Amino acid sequence: MIEIDGSFGEGGGQIVRTAVALSAVTGDPVRITRIRDNRPKPGLSPQHATAIKALARVADAEIQGVKPGSAEIIFRPRDLRGGEYEVDIGTAGSVTLLIQCLLPALVFADSPATLIVRGGTDVRWSPTIDYLSRVALPAFGEFAVRSTLSCERRGYHPRGGGIAVLKTVPGKLQRADLSPSKFGSVDGVSHSSNLPEHVARRQAKAAREILKGAGYRAEIGCEATNLPSTGSGITLWSGRKGASALGERGLLAEKVGAMAAEEMVAELGSKAAVDRHLSDQLVPYLALAGGSYTAPMVSSHASTNIWTAQRFLDVNISVEEGEVAIFRADP
Repeated sequence: MIEIDGSFGEGGGQIVRTAVALSAVTGDPVRITRIRDNRPKPGLSPQHATAIKALARVADAEIQGVKPGSAEIIFRPRDLRGGEYEVDIGTAGSVTLLIQCLLPALVFADSPATLIVRGGTDVRWSPTIDYLSRVALPAFGEFAVRSTLSCERRGYHPRGGGIAVLKTVPGKLQRADLSPSKFGSVDGVSHSSNLPEHVARRQAKAAREILKGAGYRAEIGCEATNLPSTGSGITLWSGRKGASALGERGLLAEKVGAMAAEEMVAELGSKAAVDRHLSDQLVPYLALAGGSYTAPMVSSHASTNIWTAQRFLDVNISVEEGEVAIFRADP
């Protein structure tokens, strides 16, 4: 059984999600201890427990200790099975983080799968649903991950209520060496729910002005809806780079748009092939299939994911830091 210290490195939920995902893929049982040991609320959060239980269904796994607040769990996978799965995270638990946890297993399942997830699609501390569908999944696709993601309904903090549908087709992963791309334009979506229609328009306008000033043409669509939850946000993307910002009470719509645009300009100004968020999300696929890419920096999430992947896989993942960080793996 593989032993993982859940307090290592970044020490958050990412190490737990990556560890159980790779356990499911490799078939190696894992014990994770000291989960989120240094956080204000240690142990599994409700959304972590939900993700692990959902993965256990896909992997026909025996699990122990999987409940909110638990500091130690055991995950014993058996067979990876496709089919249709429905998961309700409850309130505004992150839909995208749950999908990230289950996707590697679904890639290696015995048949195609459909995953219907209810929860928060655009919430803090996680990729937005548009970032996952427009930036991350296409990048995973370069490693031959075959998947599509649709957002049936957005869900914001604290009520959630969003619905996303992931469809996967299993297949053999392939090595990918990702080179920097030239960026001429930026796409995006600005959205709001239960707020005046001008909120989404103001977010988009502010983002367009900043991007135009930096020399980038932008096409940003607007959505103004009335959903079970109230909120707003904007996601921008161009190739393997993206940025987002979420609205909150007291924060001007113009500020929300500007935050996303300024982050996007910084990412596009880097000579790296991927943005700083994508660099850590790619690590499991880099470890499984081999390849290389460059990123603006080596984040704590990326370092923790590399350490975790090397506990499960006989792979040498090297990172060379310089003007950009070079990630390389040779299984």
